[in-house]
Amino acid sequence: MPELKSNRDYVDIIIALGMAKEGFDWIWCEHALTIGYRSSLTEIIQIIGRATRDAPYKTKTRFTNLIAELDASEESVTDAVNDTLKAISASLLMEQVLAPKFNFTLKNKSNGPLEGYEYGDGGYDKGKNNIGFNENTGQIQIEINGLIEPQSNTAQRICSDDLNEVIAAFVQDKETLERGLFDEELIPEELTQVKMGKIVREKYPDLNEHDIDAVREHAIAALNITQKAKHSLKSDSESNVKTNTALIDGIRKFTMDVRDLDVDWIDSINPFSEAYSILSKAMNQQSLKAMSSIISGKKASMSLEDARDLAKRALKFKNERGRLPGIKSQDPWEQRMAEGIAYLARVKSEEKNG
Repeated sequence: MPELKSNRDYVDIIIALGMAKEGFDWIWCEHALTIGYRSSLTEIIQIIGRATRDAPYKTKTRFTNLIAELDASEESVTDAVNDTLKAISASLLMEQVLAPKFNFTLKNKSNGPLEGYEYGDGGYDKGKNNIGFNENTGQIQIEINGLIEPQSNTAQRICSDDLNEVIAAFVQDKETLERGLFDEELIPEELTQVKMGKIVREKYPDLNEHDIDAVREHAIAALNITQKAKHSLKSDSESNVKTNTALIDGIRKFTMDVRDLDVDWIDSINPFSEAYSILSKAMNQQSLKAMSSIISGKKASMSLEDARDLAKRALKFKNERGRLPGIKSQDPWEQRMAEGIAYLARVKSEEKNG
């Protein structure tokens, strides 16, 4: 093993367990070990990919990233926070990439069972939000109340085939990751609605507002449902599920505690809550507090772009409930939308008065 001069040295160690076959035409790797950090998430993903690549006789794989525990007393803690966030982001992304493809559909009375899908004990039930699994394709169908369905062919293709690219851009955004993990005052909708909406708008500028929101909802649903399902499996000490149905079993388990799968409920989940629970077990309280303090100290004020997005969502709120969001509401998200309206009014007043 090469001698490391500092924890900034980047050294990848790939432990290949297996045997060469047919003149070293293939060699299978079961365990990838990384010491330190890479300069980009793409490199981290590639390293993990070496261990997860399909190969004959390989039934399991593992990736380990060795991270030095942060010393909150060091001045370099800010840089270390950024490196740690990159590793967490890569882990989140890989969990999503390795998940089966979702087929989200709007729940309505005219729905029925799809051919090739298995809906668990009792079969398809028109009175509830159904979850089906197609073992041949690996697809998971989930019915969601209030889901916006894509209209254009481009948006339909994105929701069907490219959600992982949208999620990748989301979890790799440094500000999003920082706030999702360490901002104690975070309102989840600021990430799931405002930030994800901005990412979709920038990534697909030709989409109209309806399709932007459709792609946003599908991407957040895929990310949050995956995280919740995996958490549900980890918390079930008696779980004994088959590998090829583990995720569908996890989804069915956590949705048993949810009366209805609703878009608003999904938007209210912090996509990084599961990552934080993992991080809190691996690091001491002093380091976690140092990270939180750094993030809290660099909070950005509301931007004009964010205020406009909040105002659009406030208009939707008014159309649904017959009133504008209240600045004194007990609901933090409603209050935040009202703040966006107030910010725009203040800017317009200042422009009018010169």
